[in-house]
Amino acid sequence: MIVQLRICVPEKLSPAVVDCCSGEIGVAEVARHSGASLVPPGDVIQVLLARESVERLVEKLHALKVQEVGSISVTTPELVLSDRADQAEAAAPGEGADAVIWDEVSRQTGEDSRLTWSYLAFLVLATQLAAIGIVTDSTIAIVGAMAVGPEFGPLAALAVALVRRQWRLGRGAALALGVGFPVAMLAAALTAWLSVPLGLFPADVLDRGSAVDFIYHPGPYSLIVAVLAGIAGMLSVISRRSAALVGVFISVTTVPAAGFVAVALVLGEYQKAAGSALQLGLNLVGIVVAAVAVLIFYRLITRRLPRDAALRLRRRALRSRP
Repeated sequence: MIVQLRICVPEKLSPAVVDCCSGEIGVAEVARHSGASLVPPGDVIQVLLARESVERLVEKLHALKVQEVGSISVTTPELVLSDRADQAEAAAPGEGADAVIWDEVSRQTGEDSRLTWSYLAFLVLATQLAAIGIVTDSTIAIVGAMAVGPEFGPLAALAVALVRRQWRLGRGAALALGVGFPVAMLAAALTAWLSVPLGLFPADVLDRGSAVDFIYHPGPYSLIVAVLAGIAGMLSVISRRSAALVGVFISVTTVPAAGFVAVALVLGEYQKAAGSALQLGLNLVGIVVAAVAVLIFYRLITRRLPRDAALRLRRRALRSRP
């Protein structure tokens, strides 16, 4: 996979950036456009390289403080026809699909974890759907609530914040979770409280449902499923396969558990409310722990690959000597 970097820097920093880019493994092309940037004034440097090499190059550019005096943008061309690009991709260590661009992951999870009106609306709607599914014993409504729930974004951001020590990102994610779930549960409790006197469902509805028993009966598989979902979710974020997130959403019981807590408290079923609250906690913790483990694994792998590549190049150089 080939990626294009557009770097805007002051003219005095341009030679250092060009040298940095030209000496990186996996770089196919480096183009310098002197004076092309008007605001701010400076040069524009375009680099075509393998995705596997982007993170190392970005780290070097950060060391030059390019982001403070200029900018770095990363795009992925739909089609690149170049033998040099193919050779650069073959020389780069690792696989493009497994390459992690940490700034990209942080930016993506940060955008998905902000406490916005749309985030609150989706979480409230998802919890309402879950509550309706609970009182009507409808598995379809509960699955729909799982798919609508936006809670994985803050959970993924929290994992990234813990691994990269980006406490600002972590505070934003914790705020989205800490405010979003109570607001959604309060809204579900209010509608349940209004529905009972209206006769929309009987007060003993939780004693009749069978399809929803799993929500307030957490067990070992509750944590196992949460861990697997956390792994799959973080892998989908890293590999930019958003379609896999749908499977993550409908495999965990976070939103249904939140809805069950709200309904059970209104109906005075405190033991069942406690069980569903434990289910909610297990899912949240399991997802974050698994996501953290995936990020740590990828960090170790991405640090090792460049060393292995450099060692292979050194061995080739020694073999080529007469």
